[in-house]
Amino acid sequence: MEIDSPLPATEPPRDCPRCPRLVALRRECQTEYPDWWNAPVPAFGDPDAWLAFAGLAPGKHGANRTGRPFTGDYAGDLLFATLAEFGLSKGRYDARIDDGLTLDGAIIVNSVKCLPPQNKPNPSEIANCRPYFEAQMAALPKVQVIIALGRIAHDAALRAEGVRLAACPFAHGAVHVLPSGRRLVDSYHCSRHNTNTGRLTPAMFADVFRTACALRDQTSGRNSSTTAR
Repeated sequence: MEIDSPLPATEPPRDCPRCPRLVALRRECQTEYPDWWNAPVPAFGDPDAWLAFAGLAPGKHGANRTGRPFTGDYAGDLLFATLAEFGLSKGRYDARIDDGLTLDGAIIVNSVKCLPPQNKPNPSEIANCRPYFEAQMAALPKVQVIIALGRIAHDAALRAEGVRLAACPFAHGAVHVLPSGRRLVDSYHCSRHNTNTGRLTPAMFADVFRTACALRDQTSGRNSSTTAR
């Protein structure tokens, strides 16, 4: 199975050796599920995006199986439905990498590229993957807004810009101005657990998208005014 990345020069190798625990789990999955992707999951979306989603890590039966972020699990159902609602995708999401879905103006970049046990990467694994995450964010010059899906993604986005974590605490719906001029918008992760418990509702998630769109319009307007002067 081959999957094209919108940012090919920034991706880790398929056999990335940086995290022993994640390598061990990858090999277990390769033995048990040889037809799955079972490798670092590449970014997905528009390389000219104005909006970037900072995700957590692949889910076992989702991205680790299919090779596309959020594809094949419940979190993807909500994410891709909301992307469609806001005109940020083309085609129909069908939880398969060959469903023809593309993103328009948006891109998804995970802060950890490989499947972690219990969906919980440890601090050293997050640090090991940081160079890939930072390289991908740096390779997206048109991104104006980042939506962080959960605290780990929020922290990764701050570290990528050299911001102290204590200076910008995570809070659902919060907006942080980054040194680059980008805006970071926090959201609870769109996981089944968060939606089943009511911590995150579809309406709350849509509000995060509305905030991002409003920030894009503000930034675009400010840039136009600056150019006009």
